[in-house]
Amino acid sequence: MTQQPFRHSTGGAINRSKSIKFEFNNNIYFGFEGDTLASALLANGVFLTARSFKYHRPRGIMGAGVEEPSCLVELLGDNAAGNHAATTVQLCDGLRAKSVNCWPSPNFDLMGINQLFSRFLPAGFYYKTFMWPNWHFFEPSIRRAAGLAAAPDDRIPDQHYETRYWYGDMLIVGGGACGLLAALIASRSGARVMLVDDHPDLGGYLRTSQNTIDGKAAMDWVKDVIAELDANPDVTILRDATAWGYREDNQLLVTERNPSAEHVFQRGWKVRANQVVLATGAIERNLIFANNDRPGIMLASAVQRYVNEFAVTPGRRIVIFTNNSSAYALAHDLQTAKKDVVAIIDSRPLDNIGAEKDGLDIPIHAMCQITAAHGAKHLNAISISDADGKITRLDCDLLAISGGWNPAVHLFSQSRGTLSYDDDLASFVPDKAMQKVVSIGAAVGKMNIADAMAETVEAVTANLAQNGFACPALTMPKIDSVADYNLQPLWHVDGLKPGDKAFVDIQNDVTLDDIGLAMREGFDTVEHVKRYTTAGMGIDQGKTGNVNIIGHMAEVSNKSPGDIGTTTFRSPFTPVDFGAIAGQRNGKVVLPFRHTPITEWNKKHGAVMYEAGARWQRPGYFPIKGGTMQDAINAEAEAVRFGVGVYDGSPLGKFDISGRDAAAFIDLLYTNDFSNLEIGMGRYGIMLSEDGLILDDGVTFKLGDNHFMMSTSTGHADIVFRHMEYVLQVECPDWQVWITPITSQWCNATICGPKARDVMAALDIDIDISAEAFPFMGIRDAIVAGIPARICRVSFTGEVSFEISIWPRHAEAMWLRIMEAGEPFGIVPVGSETSHVLRVEKGFLSLGHEADATADPYDLGMGWIMSRNKMHAIGRRSVDIRRSSGRPRRELVGLLPESGGELVPEGAPITPNGARVASEGFVSACVWSVANKQVIALGLLTDGRARIGETVIIRDREKIIKAIVTKPCFYDPKGQILRG
Repeated sequence: MTQQPFRHSTGGAINRSKSIKFEFNNNIYFGFEGDTLASALLANGVFLTARSFKYHRPRGIMGAGVEEPSCLVELLGDNAAGNHAATTVQLCDGLRAKSVNCWPSPNFDLMGINQLFSRFLPAGFYYKTFMWPNWHFFEPSIRRAAGLAAAPDDRIPDQHYETRYWYGDMLIVGGGACGLLAALIASRSGARVMLVDDHPDLGGYLRTSQNTIDGKAAMDWVKDVIAELDANPDVTILRDATAWGYREDNQLLVTERNPSAEHVFQRGWKVRANQVVLATGAIERNLIFANNDRPGIMLASAVQRYVNEFAVTPGRRIVIFTNNSSAYALAHDLQTAKKDVVAIIDSRPLDNIGAEKDGLDIPIHAMCQITAAHGAKHLNAISISDADGKITRLDCDLLAISGGWNPAVHLFSQSRGTLSYDDDLASFVPDKAMQKVVSIGAAVGKMNIADAMAETVEAVTANLAQNGFACPALTMPKIDSVADYNLQPLWHVDGLKPGDKAFVDIQNDVTLDDIGLAMREGFDTVEHVKRYTTAGMGIDQGKTGNVNIIGHMAEVSNKSPGDIGTTTFRSPFTPVDFGAIAGQRNGKVVLPFRHTPITEWNKKHGAVMYEAGARWQRPGYFPIKGGTMQDAINAEAEAVRFGVGVYDGSPLGKFDISGRDAAAFIDLLYTNDFSNLEIGMGRYGIMLSEDGLILDDGVTFKLGDNHFMMSTSTGHADIVFRHMEYVLQVECPDWQVWITPITSQWCNATICGPKARDVMAALDIDIDISAEAFPFMGIRDAIVAGIPARICRVSFTGEVSFEISIWPRHAEAMWLRIMEAGEPFGIVPVGSETSHVLRVEKGFLSLGHEADATADPYDLGMGWIMSRNKMHAIGRRSVDIRRSSGRPRRELVGLLPESGGELVPEGAPITPNGARVASEGFVSACVWSVANKQVIALGLLTDGRARIGETVIIRDREKIIKAIVTKPCFYDPKGQILRG
């Protein structure tokens, strides 16, 4: 149980009294409480733990925390999860894990054959190959080979998540020396404070440091600070918690793992603080040389942590390779632990190596570089090049590398803060903050702990004072002398040959050659290089390698790294469980459907109910016994075209708008004129968003002076309401306008078809409903079947239609009376599927179909609705700007597919000559037309109106369908029927 050959006999922060049994790759091992999976594997001498993403090269553990790029594992059993860095997995009883991306094992991986073909798999190879015979021939094999761990199939029963909220004066991210000091100062000022750290134990760098603070061991100082913070009721400490997202208004998203509540697996926090302090530290970067990915090559800071915190030295003969002073702390610790450090390879001149070397009895090779690592499945030697180019081979089994430190600016950048390049650090540091956030310590480039803590006292005290908190005098902690941080940038070693596998992104197998190839092919911005090579796009997000990539790009392009800039830092900072985001909100969402008073009648008569937008349920169609869905739709459509139908239009959005400036307000919202509208009449309009895209369409009626009723689409009613409130409150705060949502205050039954007037007459209506007395787009109050009603003459079907609006308490009675009065005329209830058919026949647009967030009114053949008298209408200027480029645009057309009666799938591309790789439009809707006795379709086609009569080609996967381009109206093009 205790046979851990690389574990020290004493020391570390582990609990040696509690042995833990775990399984890795079907082998049983033992570790101790306090271990991570990575430290336990290293203690047991398990160094080959993974295979690389693309080439399947042997990989081992390189880091000790969230920066780990190599050793990803899949957790099995009760804690099943994919793609966890072994360095972040806490060892627990019964833990089971396996390597990812290898078969049958990391020791022998059949896909390792990829290494033989690496010259054929450069950056972007998938853009240049697999073109013949076709992509689908290769796709299944490539998809099987891609990816890492498998996601769990089932929800783990005992994994319960919850969500909590916190608001306070100060949130401090990072529980190292500076974070603890900031929390101590803030807590003594009386502020309400939250401290978040991603490790189960606070202390950060101090956990592995041999420094003393105030004359005692650093961790004793940490324990004293924690004790004071824990005793303060205004301080909340989240251990083993990661702040992974920084949103607007100083809101941060935090995931807490293993909280104290037994029933909770993870807890998601939404934290908002008046002031945020980022003490996120810095991340060590690697060095670039041939075969720098071999198992046995690790970051110097990681080795130091394993030695001091876990009492593990993962090697017997150790070499340190560095370009900076920080790695010498590891040399001192290894010398104290009596480990065999055979050499320190330092790329700096000897004159630049200062006090950090004092007291070391280890050979130092200044002005030297490691050009290559040797060994198949584990490091066994290195090649060293001196200043004269002489190569020396040195045997070793552990190489600790340090290429300098990058401040962890991820959260600061997510807050929209800007970064600047620091030549002394050869890295990027926070510059201008856009929210109430300040960075301290190593996160702002203070690599000397004494300087960092002094700067923390100054920054936090000043910040608290600005927010009205008086800070009591604080005695500055006294720290024993620490050598100043000194660095000489080394973006890659000299003498690399083409084809050398010198990795800049170890997780995604991106080499220095890949970066050079991308730049030669014209990808000269860092964002383009990232996407073309996949550098920095792995689970680790390039934490150890991104700055090296920027430095190399700067060398190649003869620019400063500051001119190259960084890629965009996006959340999450580390992977997050979806369960932690959802919290308690798992399973079916409790958003109940909204029903009209007619819903029960529809269900009772067999309607297949659809969600019609905004959670409203409406009938999709009414099945016919022994018939298909298409049979039912055809029957309903024939009833409307040649007889009479009725549908429940209650879910349509409705708003009452009144006030002195109501007319001007509606004119601002719509692109056409409404101010000249007569009382008792309505007008169809299109509403644009500020960027000139179609937000909604509908009819607005004028009920009186300064009084209107607006009708909107069902699904966009809430969006339109928010838009109107925004315009009113932000753009026109002085206008007198009152907006009242009345969707639920009116129910609607729409009678439509050639016999609609006959049914209306049978309902004993008390007004004249002739075309002369009650014209199209009119609105009247009337008594219908003894019930007060508001009647509108609008039509979405292209037939004579009467929308009867009544109060909800009368809706069912009105519906039953309509069905009774319409029975002699063969009235049929109509579903939304039929409404879709009828509107396609008329060429009416539908949001989400023709109005697809790219088309404007001109594209849809509705330029007439863009009033030239209203250049101030919202979105009008954006439309004009977008169209000023003169580029060809996709325009609404009709299509007559030669499909043999089969419907063409919506979204099917229209392609020039049937080519797979090009598109000149798409099918937005396709139906069987009962009026035309054939399949018809609408689509958006490049320069479509100029191509009427042409034959175009539609692709439906492997099927090629020819279609004739027509005008988009297939029924009553002059509108004589609906106005009749």
